Amino acid sequence: MKIATKEISAVSLVKEALEKAKRCKNYNIFVSLNEEAALNRAKEIDAKIARGEDAGHLAGVPYALKDNFLSREGNTTASAKILESLHAPINSTTVEKLESEGAIMIGRTNLDAFAHGSSTENSYFGPTLNAYDKTRVAGGSSGGSAVAVAKGIVQFATGTDTGGSIRQPASFNGVYGFKPTYGTISRYGVVAMASSTDCIGFFARSAEDIDLLMQICAGQDEKDLTTLPDYYGAEGQSLSPQRIGIVKDFDLSHVDPAVKKTFDDKVAELKASGHEIVELSMPALKYALAVYYIVVPAEVSSNLSRYDGIRYGYRSEDAKSLDDVFEKTRGAGFMPENKRRIMIGNFVLSSGFYDAYYLKAQKARTLIIEEYNKAFEKCDFILTPVSPSPAFKLGEKVGDPVSMYLEDVMSVPLNLAGLPGLAIPAGETESGLPVGLQIVGPRRSDKALLEFAGTIANQAKINEENN
Repeated sequence: MKIATKEISAVSLVKEALEKAKRCKNYNIFVSLNEEAALNRAKEIDAKIARGEDAGHLAGVPYALKDNFLSREGNTTASAKILESLHAPINSTTVEKLESEGAIMIGRTNLDAFAHGSSTENSYFGPTLNAYDKTRVAGGSSGGSAVAVAKGIVQFATGTDTGGSIRQPASFNGVYGFKPTYGTISRYGVVAMASSTDCIGFFARSAEDIDLLMQICAGQDEKDLTTLPDYYGAEGQSLSPQRIGIVKDFDLSHVDPAVKKTFDDKVAELKASGHEIVELSMPALKYALAVYYIVVPAEVSSNLSRYDGIRYGYRSEDAKSLDDVFEKTRGAGFMPENKRRIMIGNFVLSSGFYDAYYLKAQKARTLIIEEYNKAFEKCDFILTPVSPSPAFKLGEKVGDPVSMYLEDVMSVPLNLAGLPGLAIPAGETESGLPVGLQIVGPRRSDKALLEFAGTIANQAKINEENN
């Protein structure tokens, strides 16, 4: 690495990243920049290297932090008014692990408030713009992180994925976005959305870069009892021709023609490279979106109950009673999408509807998990689109929440089943908008999945050079 060999300095890298961030200010990528602390940290790393000390695998590498990861540097707002003034007393486990290897956080990226959304239009700080077309959305909820990588500001950025919040913005901005197996990376110190589907992951420009980040951040954490033992360092599977599953129950007639063409072209490319294409029947997947928008709002309503104006964060100054504090603080502090999910969640958990909605959704979730288990007896990986369309216009779906929710139809099944999924850049529309596809693997196949993605990316480069 050039920093370790003193060809370039950590300070120069951080200065360059900060300058790029400022030049891209009109994309609204960052909620805040961490300029002074980042430069001081870069100086420390340069001094370590000058003394001949090991500064870590990520020494001096600037990165962007999705603003729902707690860090002592700056305020953690989750792009919500109710947390605008929150200064975290701790670092999240992910931040601790990245920075122990020398990574330098240059700023906090914009997101849909509390990660509720598919476009980053639900942010208290306004929408992030698409890296390729400023009239279009960046995707969400991790839109700021995706654009930070796509614009070349940083080498990698953190994200959270509850139903596609890493993979969809990665697809919309032409970068790699990885959601690991549930529990692979600790959620400690990350603002909770839905605890049974939240996953910590990354954006980068290659599967190899994500593999390195996973090696650093995966592993059991005593502060998060849902974390898995550290299996990630194990060898990936053989990269001989694989069996690639195609889900025939996804109706591709309703997706954008550019997405369908990209998908068909990739299937043909994989087949030509010697991989076996296997058709899968997975009828339970048609219930996944309905299940997700029952289970997740239920968990959201529970997780957001702690924001009441009493313990921390924003508090309404107009309140004249305790009830007033709750009502006015939450009324002003939450975005409309936050309120919508709280109301849905409270409804499906209420005594008269728990059995009819929530319990039934959990039973359907089990069917979806079982269906994936059976599918992976027939194939090694599954290939699907990430989203039915490329990046849509700003404002196009804000007034139609059902249409916005349908953006998640191909991404949410993975979260319900706890499976790893990687969004890969795969094509583009006639107007030059990126189109991504996702590769899905069985639980704990994360390393093999990333190795496979790296292999097909290298093969695609060879094919392109030969043509």
